[in-house]
Amino acid sequence: MLAITYANALILVGAALAVLGVFSSLVASRIGAPLLLIFLLVGLLAGEEGPGGIKFNDFNSTYLVGSAALAIVLFDGGLRTRFAAFRGALYPALSLSTFGVVLTAALAGALASFLLKLSLLEGLLIGAIVASTDAAAVFFLLRAGGQQLKRRVAATLEMESGTNDPVAVFMTILFVQLILAAGSTTTETILLSVVREVVFGAAIGIGGGIAISAALNRISLPSGLHPLLVVASALFIYALAAVMKGSGFLAVYLAGIVLGNRPVRAFASITTFHDTLTWLCQIAMFIMMGLLVTPTQLLTNIWTALAIAVFLIVVARPIAVWLCLSPFGFRASEKAFMSWVGLRGAVSIFLAAIPTLSGVPNAEIYFNVAFVVVVASLIVQGWSLTFVARRLGVALDDPAPSVKRIEIDLPGQLDEELVGYPIVEGSPVVGHGTWPSWARPVLIVRNEAILSPQEAGALRVGDYGYFLAPPQRVERLDRLFAPHEGYIDEESSAAFPFKGDVRVGAVADMYDLSVQPAERTLTIAELFDQRFDDNPRPGNRIDLGHARLVVRELADDKVSEARLDFVQEPLGGFAPIRSKSVRRLLGYPKRLARRVLRKQKD
Repeated sequence: MLAITYANALILVGAALAVLGVFSSLVASRIGAPLLLIFLLVGLLAGEEGPGGIKFNDFNSTYLVGSAALAIVLFDGGLRTRFAAFRGALYPALSLSTFGVVLTAALAGALASFLLKLSLLEGLLIGAIVASTDAAAVFFLLRAGGQQLKRRVAATLEMESGTNDPVAVFMTILFVQLILAAGSTTTETILLSVVREVVFGAAIGIGGGIAISAALNRISLPSGLHPLLVVASALFIYALAAVMKGSGFLAVYLAGIVLGNRPVRAFASITTFHDTLTWLCQIAMFIMMGLLVTPTQLLTNIWTALAIAVFLIVVARPIAVWLCLSPFGFRASEKAFMSWVGLRGAVSIFLAAIPTLSGVPNAEIYFNVAFVVVVASLIVQGWSLTFVARRLGVALDDPAPSVKRIEIDLPGQLDEELVGYPIVEGSPVVGHGTWPSWARPVLIVRNEAILSPQEAGALRVGDYGYFLAPPQRVERLDRLFAPHEGYIDEESSAAFPFKGDVRVGAVADMYDLSVQPAERTLTIAELFDQRFDDNPRPGNRIDLGHARLVVRELADDKVSEARLDFVQEPLGGFAPIRSKSVRRLLGYPKRLARRVLRKQKD
């Protein structure tokens, strides 16, 4: 009976902590606090030196739960990564996740070895533990601040975070083995281990992703089992790669990418299920990490750990980012932001448990230092993230809209799904009856009556519209149903229309506009695609010095017409028009129009 009572109490405590963590996330989103920090604090308060008084030091269970949770989180990250995001971001991200992680670990490890009076190998082990970044914390904070990063910056950070965890895991395990082997491991053995981790992990991950998609499309499963099959398969892929001495985390991330970019049945229900499961994994992993910590033990090396954290933030991460990204044409502001975004998270604390499980001497030092570094990083970088993004100009002024959408999978259909939207005040679709060629209206619900598109005519506020659309283009359809913001009153500005195929450089030369050299060869349509993550919508704007381009019309998701506005008064930080530009604009309109036409013909 005692065992049954203990089990019931364990379930009660676990559920209570999860519920507390969920409600704490609401507080975190309101005050802009890093979500991971909130969950860690919940674990600390429930621990043996907090009000909860729970004594928990089971590193084996922590590693088991942490491995499974991290595998699911990485799989979910890959599942939401589109191949289109690889454009311009693949090589920078790989550079950061490989050379960048190694350099960060080396710099931090050298300092840790000096400050903690450890051997170089032991210092490098600390460096490897704290070398990887936590993307989940970064993007949660940006969403909480109502911001969305520019496409190339966001894609690079997302891909880096998905691929640097396997590198950090490999280095941590390698240094643990070297410390335990006392230098008996040869260079050939190390190189062979690296190659085996990468090759086996990549092969199993890619093959596993293809196998999951084939199973989903060919096997008829009862409703609701598709998401369960995907989760079980993801864990199987991770474990299989790990057992075969490959990188399980790399395998599961690649499997997610492959599955997310192939047409599969029940994709909407799979992603919805993964949203919930990923949250649960994060809550469980972070709270368990908090429970493991004994606050009084942190005081022993707290100042040394804080010194390592400061060094990581202001020296190691910036050096690695600038060296890795310099060949790829990133702006100084973008590199500065990505230097600041190196938040440490659950992966670092999870890796810090490995030395304890392996019996490495001074294992408690690694765990305590990693915990202090993570907390310091989240407080300093996490709370300032949205401010830094705004100051450095790497966040979109007009982020992707928030819109209510209903997704319905069609049995036996992989190319299209049924999506429904409420028509709200200010939506661009109000009063329109034309759609992109790839979106087909099916029915309209109006005043509790079901109407065909022909019967309904133009959409009205209060309607519900249902459309057939390719799954990969649904997010583009969202923009047509989001509340419409961002238009500039054309009557209060000097506006000139341009077709989407006009070169940005031609317009910049005629109006003395400020344009980056790499963007001069782009067309106006390509510039908006690049700045707005391939999802431009009417009203999107791009500042070009003393003027701005504003989207007027779209055709097949591309900007077909934009206008150039010269605003007379500052608007949202937009600089006033210069007098020289006014004289040119008002004095030579015919000559400017002729030059534009000649450029278009060329």
